[in-house]
Amino acid sequence: MNPTSCWFSKDNDEDRQPHLTRCKHFPMTALFDLDGTILPWDTQKLFCHHVLRSNPWRRLFLLLFLPMLALAPILGAEGLKRVFLSFLWRMKESEVDQLARDFARLWLPSRAWPEMLEKIAWHKQRGDITVLISASPEPYVREIGRILGFDHALGTVIGFPAGGLPLFPDLVNNKGGNKVLRLRELLPSSYFNEDGELRESHGYSDSSADLPMLALCESVTLVNPDVKLAALGLAHGWEQLRLPRPWKSPAHRLVNRILIISGLGTP
Repeated sequence: MNPTSCWFSKDNDEDRQPHLTRCKHFPMTALFDLDGTILPWDTQKLFCHHVLRSNPWRRLFLLLFLPMLALAPILGAEGLKRVFLSFLWRMKESEVDQLARDFARLWLPSRAWPEMLEKIAWHKQRGDITVLISASPEPYVREIGRILGFDHALGTVIGFPAGGLPLFPDLVNNKGGNKVLRLRELLPSSYFNEDGELRESHGYSDSSADLPMLALCESVTLVNPDVKLAALGLAHGWEQLRLPRPWKSPAHRLVNRILIISGLGTP
């Protein structure tokens, strides 16, 4: 990383936050993933649950989505997401936006980890630039960002034709390298150094899919990383957090997922 970094550790930091000293020319930037990072849930499934509770007939989309899971290696993450979002079929942008507002208000911040809300608040108190950047659909990512006080919120952009969403909506999956592209579009070029790294930055994520984004950052916090990502984090000296999850076992998690995407139960 940049040897002139203004990040440094402080043993007596009572807030247990990555302590920063501010350079004169560049603001600090904090990048936060959403699912598995700020809260343990997959928000796409929670949003599906929210929509199906108010539109029960849309459970029929499961008849299309579940068989398609077998084609996941062929469809890829973006293709499978298009199939999953079929539960929004024929909805207009204004309808989805209203559902997104209601969903964000009902589910955030009560489902978020308090420890991560403290991280966000700490950065905001310092005056850092805060960016929520997620692969989840942008309509509700934008609303979650607004509720949690982020300066910017970026998610998967969905195309809304005038007549409503097609069965498999067009989208640009905000995942992996696409997060880096969005950040470069959002932030001034002067925020990046000659090596392409984001000056005075800290990234938060739980997923290896975010490694392209984390490579931009001068320091990183991993949330509940898997074994491979934890080992990589250890090699890089990244902070690692272990936060409680609301399921007791993989089987319990699977049952929760089935209930959520079918609009049943209470996550």
